[in-house]
Order: sequence, then C-alpha cells, then structure tokens
Amino acid sequence: MSQRTLVLLKPDAVRRGLVGEIIGRIESKAGWKITALELRALERPTLEQHYAEHEGKPFYAPLVEFMLSGPSVAMVVEGERVIEGVRALAGPTDPIAAAPGSIRGDYGTIVRENLIHASDSEQSAERELKIFFPDFA
Repeated sequence: MSQRTLVLLKPDAVRRGLVGEIIGRIESKAGWKITALELRALERPTLEQHYAEHEGKPFYAPLVEFMLSGPSVAMVVEGERVIEGVRALAGPTDPIAAAPGSIRGDYGTIVRENLIHASDSEQSAERELKIFFPDFA
C-alpha cells in the first residue's frame, strides 16, 4: 500500500553534512520517491505544533531549542510501506541501541540530537504533513 510520510533531517544532520548521505539512503529504496523537499529554518510555532504531544515532558523544551538551533530539511517521501520503512531505516532514537546500517546506528551520537524524524503512523503522517507542507498534504 502506497503511503506518504514526513521526514525531517534535523539541525545536527545539516551541520554535520549528512543530508546527502541520508537522502541517498532514502532514494535507494526501490519504490520510494521524494516528492517535496525544502531546507528551512523552522519557527517556534511550527515546532510547538509538531511536538505538542510532548509538551510538559522533561525533554520538550530542550528538543524545541535544539530544533531552533539551525536549518532542517523537511521532505515528503512516498512509497510502499514508507512509514514503517523510514522508521526502520532511521533506527531507534538511542544511537547505542540502533543497529549498524541504520542512520542513527551509523551516525548518531546522543539521544536528543538524533539526526532524523519520521512519522510513526498514518495518522501522524497526515497531521505532520499538514503542518510542514499545508499546500501539499
């Protein structure tokens, strides 16, 4: 079943020059296609809306500040089982727990700065795409 998902390459991925490597991994998957892509400085209201479910948790404020620390790459990726697939490609949030071959397993350094965000369900993808690509979703 073809799906669409939001993928964010976070400020650490941009700062470390990993954008091309990560995009290459996504594009190399047969049947996956990047249909929108933009380098942008994310604004606080956008991030507060995106991370609203985490408001009040101890990691919320540091996460928002980290996401404000530099530009991110926002993209729409489409394809067969792409939601599940991109999350597997990203690996678990903790880079120590992430397997070699995953983005976080190969390049991750700390939990908070974890290189990539990918929607975790069809409902999340729909909500997140409306936030980042309102004309596209």
